[in-house]
Amino acid sequence: MLGIIGATGSAKSTLVNLIPRLYDATAGTVYVGGEDVKKYKFKNLRDGVSVVLQQTMLFSGTIKDNIRWGDPDATDEQIIEAAKAAQAHDFIMEKENGYDTELGQGGNTVSGGQRQRLCLARAFVKKPKVLILDDTTSAVDTETDAKIRAALRTDAFAGITKIIIAQRITSIMDADRIIVMDNGVINGMGTHEELLKTNDIYHEIFVSQQEGVLAQ
Repeated sequence: MLGIIGATGSAKSTLVNLIPRLYDATAGTVYVGGEDVKKYKFKNLRDGVSVVLQQTMLFSGTIKDNIRWGDPDATDEQIIEAAKAAQAHDFIMEKENGYDTELGQGGNTVSGGQRQRLCLARAFVKKPKVLILDDTTSAVDTETDAKIRAALRTDAFAGITKIIIAQRITSIMDADRIIVMDNGVINGMGTHEELLKTNDIYHEIFVSQQEGVLAQ
């Protein structure tokens, strides 16, 4: 699990978008699984990488249809498992028609946080080799965020590389490694504890966010 943090405009999203080749590097090489991404067939690369953006996108149809879009062959049991990992199962079951609930155009019948969790479930059911979450829990509370991160640590996600872009340090502090971005470059890299001691930007973000929590 790799966490990425930095100010708005520091190129966090640009960095991860090099992996599925939404952009191509103009210098240097991006490797996935030890192989230059440019040597993969586009379909194989895109099938192996799942990206969930902060700006969620749902389609007309049922909740089940939207989650199954991640894997057209997914069983009902796999869809429920993915929804539970995304902390979406409970609110789905509160709806009169459960997984057969019609979402409406763009998912306008659910809240922003619920849309994010449904998009996460869609990515989870795909079981990609690389899972990129680009600030995808910004609309959920910290408790739900923690439960989603705990799910990513379970055996169901073993063997999947998780890359998490976040604004909140609490969303990435338990990552195996954290990258600090600043003005388009990697300013620091390490564990939460290492960066608190060695990286001024990370330490400043942490302190400011802790103060914000205490002020509430």
